[in-house]
Amino acid sequence: MNNYEMLYIIDNSIDEAAREAAISKYEGVVTSSGGTVDKIDKWGMRKFAYPIKFKNDGFYVLMTFSSASDFPKEIGRQMRISDEIVRYMIIRR
Repeated sequence: MNNYEMLYIIDNSIDEAAREAAISKYEGVVTSSGGTVDKIDKWGMRKFAYPIKFKNDGFYVLMTFSSASDFPKEIGRQMRISDEIVRYMIIRR
């Protein structure tokens, strides 16, 4: 099991209930694959330094988790095809 940090930005145009559902969805993806979520830190709405996909701000979430070494590729694939995620970054700690 490796330790990872994942920072992702949720689109600001979705409502709070959908935002919480997206956060719990990605938490569930980690736990369903056999990993463990250590901490979820919600940074809140922040302004971008430059427009991303014609948007100027988004909701930042930092999640630390432990999983197998091939899992970050899978969660990255799921975030790429999602409309609610603006950007994401996964690093190994």
